[in-house]
Order: sequence, then structure tokens, then C-alpha cells
Amino acid sequence: MPAQIIETNDAPFEAVDVDPVTLDIIENALRNARIEMDATLVRTAMSPGIREQGDAFPLIADRSGKMVVGQFGSFIDGFLKGYNDEIEDGDMIFLSDPYSCDGAVSHNNDWLVLLPVFRNGRLVAWTAMFGHQSDIGGKVAGSIPIDSRSVFEEGVRIPPVKIYRKGEYNEDLVKLVLHQSRKPDWCAADLNALIASCRVAARRVDEMCARFGEDVFASATDRLLERNHRAMKALIEQSVGVEPVSFTDYLCDDGVGNGPYKINCTMWREGEKVILDFEGTDPQAPSSINFLLNENMFKMFFGIYMIMVFDPQILFNDGFYDLVEVRIPEGSLLKPQYPAALAGRTHALGRIFDILGGLLGQRAPEFLCAAGFSSSPHLMYSGFDKSGEWFQLFQIGFGGIPGKPFGDGPDGHSLWPGFTNIPNEFLERYFPMRIERYEALADTGGAGQHRGGNGIHMTYRFLEPGIIAIHDDRWFTYPWGVNGGEPGSRARKVLERADGTTEIVGNKQDGIEICEGDLLHFITWGGGGWGDPLERDPELVGLEIRQGLVTVNGAREYGVIADEKGVIDASGTAKMREEIRAARSDSESPFNTGPDIETLRERCEDETGLPPPKQPVWDHHLTAEAAE
Repeated sequence: MPAQIIETNDAPFEAVDVDPVTLDIIENALRNARIEMDATLVRTAMSPGIREQGDAFPLIADRSGKMVVGQFGSFIDGFLKGYNDEIEDGDMIFLSDPYSCDGAVSHNNDWLVLLPVFRNGRLVAWTAMFGHQSDIGGKVAGSIPIDSRSVFEEGVRIPPVKIYRKGEYNEDLVKLVLHQSRKPDWCAADLNALIASCRVAARRVDEMCARFGEDVFASATDRLLERNHRAMKALIEQSVGVEPVSFTDYLCDDGVGNGPYKINCTMWREGEKVILDFEGTDPQAPSSINFLLNENMFKMFFGIYMIMVFDPQILFNDGFYDLVEVRIPEGSLLKPQYPAALAGRTHALGRIFDILGGLLGQRAPEFLCAAGFSSSPHLMYSGFDKSGEWFQLFQIGFGGIPGKPFGDGPDGHSLWPGFTNIPNEFLERYFPMRIERYEALADTGGAGQHRGGNGIHMTYRFLEPGIIAIHDDRWFTYPWGVNGGEPGSRARKVLERADGTTEIVGNKQDGIEICEGDLLHFITWGGGGWGDPLERDPELVGLEIRQGLVTVNGAREYGVIADEKGVIDASGTAKMREEIRAARSDSESPFNTGPDIETLRERCEDETGLPPPKQPVWDHHLTAEAAE
């Protein structure tokens, strides 16, 4: 039974005309309220992941729960479908369990607060914010065990509950939840920050209703959703064909020795509606890399990608959802059966963006983007310092953004545009570590007319013994290039022990014991290149040699001969480019994914220092049950 909204005023909202100036004022007031939510959050939260990196996602939705402004799409629909209770003025909802809200949040670390905004006895809007908690209990510090076999190993699971009921705070509930965390002070501050952000936005909605009237506000949100619907309808008709196109990409491994895992999607248009079908995606994994993909969340990803590639001026919101149908097979990596583990879902979440790029660019290769830094690699470091105090770090790393039709990919950037890095000074002040290197690693971006962004080489010196965990991907497969561009380089992690020994460590590995003085080289992957590298301006390559972004040897990937100062040998460059062109064979595919999977397996140990992942074998009984 879906949620019941209790309104003391049953008068319907009246549809009224909203003049363009008023609509523009309300639209920008909502945008500013969303920005104010972020500002409130970072001033109130304590965990580095939220306060310093911005790992939180706000939204303001209309009275039906459709996002009008935000970043991650509306998760209110999934909540309303599964919440079997009444919602009244003064209530506030708190949850974290993905299975209780149809994947509206995708692992237990994401704490979600939802605030229904009532005015004069009627529901006028929703505000919501979720943020990643650095620790919610479970079997490992950080609560993201890569080898978990069920969601029960991944920390406290919070079903939809009322943290406020008719304005009364449920203090006992909060005490119970915080008691599960290794960092209850951070969790308490972060939860208060989520609550405060929602209240700030609710206050701004109330002010808009007071200024313009509730009917004008409701009609304005309807107009904003309708405007997005019209724009997306035109984009879909222009950019999506009736003939199906498919694209496949991979997660390198599951952290317990198996991989790669295939994600396949086919796209076509039926009338004005686009179909996105994940048939052919591998079954769910035994470990935590599964991603319970909410259909509405994927619709938002699709919309964001369409808008950013084809018309960035459009304000994206939930108005176009009826134009998109998403089909995800039950029991697959993207719709695992309860109680499958979900904590490490970030790699599949990120890979979805590469899939969308591969699909949407096939009809119009000039709009193709290469594969880029489609993940959020994590480093966790925890232990007791010399004074006996517990310390615990959760950090998200950055890498190379793909080459694009209109320019190079940024070096050392986040998958999520709003994320920022934790300043090295902050890390050294609050954690027992020293950052000995933080730089873009030359030649890691794929060569192209527009270069893929370089990955990051970050070197940590640990000053206390403890435990680290690493969660990353693209160490086995390559971030592919497009339209003649080369793939980016792969990720790798190297641990230099204080005793002088060196070891390659896995890119998905928990429980790595480290000693005082150990050194970790945390190297992320580069973005794929766009376009023929031989079309890149040699002088630009020379400039990047001087900037340390390309080496002299790496310049040869562009057919450029230069010295260490970036001075170009023009005649030598022209001759080399002629020879490279003459030796080329034609390729019909716009994608350069590097070697096939079997070749990667054969070369894996020599190239990466790690054993190749084994081909996954699934429980066919479980798979058949899911299909039924």
C-alpha cells in the first residue's frame, strides 16, 4: 500500500497562467534554494566526504514528488511506493535501506532525509537530501566491505521511519542508529546537516508561496516540468533512432577474484518514447559490486547526458520521465535479488555513464565522448594513533575525464561535477599521514586530437600502523577512445613497505595491514582520447611536454618528435606522421577498447602484476528463479 498524504485542506490547486517574468523568478529562486542547501550542508557536516568533497545530493520536488531542481533525480517516487504509513504536516522521513525504497538510495551508507512541505493544510512541495556517511557499522571500517555476501554485512539498515512525527523529534531512534557507527560524532553532525538543508529549502518554498500564492507556485512548477518535457521530446526525436543500437562495457572484477562483469544496454525509439533495455547484462555478483538501479534514477542519468551533450542550456528535471522506458532484468547485476550485497555499487553506477555515451553517440559520432573516469575510487584508512584515539579516513579519488568533441578532458577530475578533493593540508592535519605526491600523471590520458584527461598519482606516507582498503576499477579493461582516439591508461596501486619491499596491491581489496612509514602509490586511470592523435597541433603537444602532462616518448603517440623542452622537430614530425598514416589499417568501429577480454587475461599478470580475474560462474538455479 503506498503512502497516504494527510491534508487538512482538500481544496484543489487552481491552474493559473504564470507570466514569463514570474516563472523566471521562481525558477531561479528554486535554483538558489538548491545552492543554499549545499552551503548549509558543508557548513554543518563534519565528515570529510561530505564537508570537504560534497558527497551529498539535494533536490526540491513538486507536490507529487517530481524533481524540479536537483542533481541525482527524484528518489521520492520510490519511497512513496514502498512506505505503508501516513504523512502529515510536521513529519520528516529518514531512511537508508535501498531495498525499502526501490533503490532510491543505492547503498546503506547513503542517509536520506525527506521533508514534505505543507502550507495552509496542503502539500505544496518536497525537499530532500542524501549524503554518504563515512561509517555506519558493519564488518569493516567505512562500511563498504568489498567481499560482503549480503546487505546484512554492510552496516545499519534504516527502513523509512519518521525522525520527526508532527514536529516531535525521535531522539531514541537517532541514538539507536548512531550507536552502530564507529564515528557517531560525524554521523550526528552529518544527519543534522541533512535535516538543516531540507528545512532551509522548505523555508524558501514557503516564502515563494507567500509572495506569489500557492496556486502560482504550483502552476510554475508544472510549467517548468512541461518545458523540460517539450525539450527532451525534441532531443529524443532528433538523437534516438527507431533501429536498435547496443553497447557493452565491463566492470573489471568483483573483489573476490571473478570478472569482468558485462553491462549491456540496447536503445531504440518507439514513437516519442525511448526504450533502454539492459537485457544481456550479467547476473548479480556474489560480492558487493551489485547496483540496485532505480529506473527513475537511470532516466535522470539519461536526461542529464542528453542535455549536457546536445543542449546544456536546458534546466533538467523530472518532467520527461514518461518519454523513457527502462527495462532491467531481475537477478542481474543492476537489479539483484534481496539480500544481495550492495555496498560497492559505485563502479557500476559510474560505468552507466560510459554506457550512455557509447549508445547516444553511435548515430552521431561527432557527439561521441570517450570513456572516462566513470567511478569514485575510495581509500579507507583507520586505526588507533599513539594517544589511543581512533582515526578513520574515507576519501574519494579523482582521475582523467574523457576527450570530447569540443576539447580535452580535464586532468585529475571527479566523475561528479560538484565534487572537490580533500585538501592535502586537511589530510595531514587531521590524519596520521603525509602526502608526498599529488600530481597529474603524464601520458595516462589517451592520445587523440583532443586528449583524454590524465589520471592522478597520489602518494600517501602512513605515520601510524592501521588498516587500509582500496576500491577502484579499470585496472583490467581500458577506458576506451573514440573516433581514432587511443584508450586511457589503467589504474594501479603500489605499496612500498618501510622494510624496503614493494608489492602490487589489488584495486578492490579490504584489510591491508600497513605499518608506520609504509608508502602507498594510489594511481588512478586516464580518460580515453577523442579523434585522430595525428590531427593534434604539434605545438600544443610541445606545450604539454613543458607542463609535464605529456612526456617526450608519449609525444610519439601523436606522431610528434620533440625534445625535453618541448621544442618541435617539424620535419621529423611530418615524416613520422606520414609513416604512421601509411601503416594504418581502416577500422569501421568508432570505438577503440584495446585488446579483447581473452587477450587481456593472457597479458594480465605481465602488464599489471596481478592475476587475471576468473570468468564468473553463476548459480543458474538462482538466475532461473529471478527470470520467473
